[in-house]
Amino acid sequence: MYNKIIIQADQRGLLMHKGSYEKKLMPGTYRYAPWSERTVVVMNTSKPFVVEGKEVQVFLQDKALASELDVVRVADHEYVLHYEDGQFAGLLKPGVHAFWNVLKKHTFVHADTRNPELPAEVSRAVVAKLGVYVQSHEVGSGEVGFLYYDHVLQRQLSPGKYSYWKGPVTVAVRTVELRQQQMELIGQEIMTEDKVTLRLNFVCQYRIAEPERILEMKSHEEQIHILLQLALREYVGTLRLDDLLKRKEEAASFVLSRLREREAELGIQFLNAGVKDIILPGEMKAILNTVLMAEKKAQANLITRREETASTRSLLNTAKLMDENRTLYRLKELEFLEKISENIGSLSVSGGGDLLERLTGLLGESRGAER
Repeated sequence: MYNKIIIQADQRGLLMHKGSYEKKLMPGTYRYAPWSERTVVVMNTSKPFVVEGKEVQVFLQDKALASELDVVRVADHEYVLHYEDGQFAGLLKPGVHAFWNVLKKHTFVHADTRNPELPAEVSRAVVAKLGVYVQSHEVGSGEVGFLYYDHVLQRQLSPGKYSYWKGPVTVAVRTVELRQQQMELIGQEIMTEDKVTLRLNFVCQYRIAEPERILEMKSHEEQIHILLQLALREYVGTLRLDDLLKRKEEAASFVLSRLREREAELGIQFLNAGVKDIILPGEMKAILNTVLMAEKKAQANLITRREETASTRSLLNTAKLMDENRTLYRLKELEFLEKISENIGSLSVSGGGDLLERLTGLLGESRGAER
């Protein structure tokens, strides 16, 4: 009784005797006596060449077998991208790898991880499949990036997405914002010349003109923050509170001029600045409110007196005209009679005579009684 083994067209056989490789078997039917201690390992030629428990080098001694294998050796500092018929098949790590070249064409792209840059022929679609073996960095629109290998600056990066191997070299990308930015001082406590402690809210706009200079600073935001504080203290500390409230618009010009003196040193262009709020202590607010109310009351009294004086002067002028002109006096009487008549529902007059003459007579008698 013989052991029958059939090897298909897409297969190859490895004949083993007592566990040691003898030769390659091509597609066909083979029979072996059970006592011969021979076994056959059937390999699928569409799969990688892997024999459990055996090193690849053992089989490469057979030239007939080696001619149907593509062998790639990956060094410790390398990754190899494996393509089958032009399609990405996987990433090969350090070691020796073999693939059957019977049904598929294999190509390999070697990448030295000591140089973190991915090979130019690696497409973005392939990068997405490399998973934990790569790291990605993005430089946004309006930014500039700086590439570092082991903390050493390499080059400047324009906006885009960049991928690098994870390997013996540490890769870092630092980005610098080039668009207009804003720095705010909120609740900055400053003492005026007359020892009044107040709080200021101040704002300034700037943009980075020389990003390389920013890399030399630990924190450019802290540098700007300190410059704003010093400039404000210099300005506010030389003014009394009343002067500061009157000239607060000038604070922006003063601070901006001080900041622009440091532009070349910092590599920053300062665009605008301004005081948002001046916040006074509670006691000082009450005092100022009292002073303001007193000033407004004085202004109101002055306006009232001016109006009263003008009204009295007008009455005096009218009286003088009426004394000098009897016709005007008579017209004024008629005007008052008209006003009196508007408020009278009914009027009864006894005796004869004209109504107007009787009313005039009444007014005349009234004036005689007053004299």
